[in-house]
Amino acid sequence: MSPDLKSAIGKIRKKIFLIIDVNNNVGFANRFYDFFSTGVIILNIIVVALNTVTSLNLKYGHVFSAIEAVTVLFFAIDCGFRIWTAEYQYPKKTPGKAILRYIFSFDGIIDILSFVPYYLPVVFPAGAVVFRFFRVIRIFRLFRINAYYDSLNVITDVIKSKKNQLLSSVFIILVLMMASSLCMYSVENTAQPEIFSNAFSGMWWAVSTLLTIGYGDIYPVTTLGQILAIVISFLGVGMVAIPTGIISAGFVEQYQKISKLGTTGSEADLNFIKIHIGPDDPWVNKPIKQLGLSREVIIAVILRGYKSVIPRGDVVIQPDDIIVLGAEAFLDDYKVELKKVVIAEKNPWNGTLIRDLDISRQTVIVSVRRNGRAVVPKGDLEIMAGDEILLYTQNHMKDQTGVVNL
Repeated sequence: MSPDLKSAIGKIRKKIFLIIDVNNNVGFANRFYDFFSTGVIILNIIVVALNTVTSLNLKYGHVFSAIEAVTVLFFAIDCGFRIWTAEYQYPKKTPGKAILRYIFSFDGIIDILSFVPYYLPVVFPAGAVVFRFFRVIRIFRLFRINAYYDSLNVITDVIKSKKNQLLSSVFIILVLMMASSLCMYSVENTAQPEIFSNAFSGMWWAVSTLLTIGYGDIYPVTTLGQILAIVISFLGVGMVAIPTGIISAGFVEQYQKISKLGTTGSEADLNFIKIHIGPDDPWVNKPIKQLGLSREVIIAVILRGYKSVIPRGDVVIQPDDIIVLGAEAFLDDYKVELKKVVIAEKNPWNGTLIRDLDISRQTVIVSVRRNGRAVVPKGDLEIMAGDEILLYTQNHMKDQTGVVNL
């Protein structure tokens, strides 16, 4: 394969990845693909459900089968694209390891099981009934919506943070179920030997009682067994409440944490400014990775029209972009001040070029505001009466505050 062809294929692969990646929300194509794929998943699930209705199946079965075939083919193509572009999903891994990482990830397994069982009956006709069971797995593809909604991600965060407590509560419930089954067998075996025939036969009764289901298909008939059932039922209410309380407390903690970060975060960690990119700006048509920004400076977001663009390294700066820059606050022993100076008629700066001004090396003219408009303070700009000058200084005019008329 020639280098030019390889490079062209690489560009196509990268473009496809940017379109199908759920974590990338840049451009119309990406958003359209996200909505389209979600619609295909919902359509497939609806068709599978409607196909189980006998009257609808007899009348529209061929239509349902055609829709299912097309949507499953889309799942297969989507999975193929994700395997082909896996190296961009996991850039720190080699292409082969990136593919394996995707295939054995939760998303990869769901993607594969969404379409493979549909085609397996062609090779293994005897397992058609079993393979049809895997159609329900397609609904898990909807979990990709988590990438767009932080509220849904909170569920995963809560379960992860409370996993030890949840596992402990599940272990307690399992122990109590086994103990209840043993106790009921000991009490009811003589009166109902065909129902409580061994220690495990009472497990179904213990599950339905402790989890407050209460089907009533198996129940004690002796007085002691009924008293024991009442006690176990009360314990079941408490056991079910334990994991529910843990999850509820986790939700409260998570939302309090988010709220606290939003309201009490330190304002000195990062400073942000917005800059407008003009058509003659040297950054125009350059990707972010080639701008040569300092390590302490980051591009937080790019405002392009009515859209917010994620500032990835290959995003190209365009004219009229508004860039939000962030930088860590620098703390030292010198007091840094910004002073606003209004130039009066008799001020010696009036009629003087900025490069000819006699100012301290520790003082920089940040901006000049003239007639309500901001003017870039270049060296050949002439200061005029009425100009509002914003000075950045460490020790110049440190005894003055507010607006100064010179």
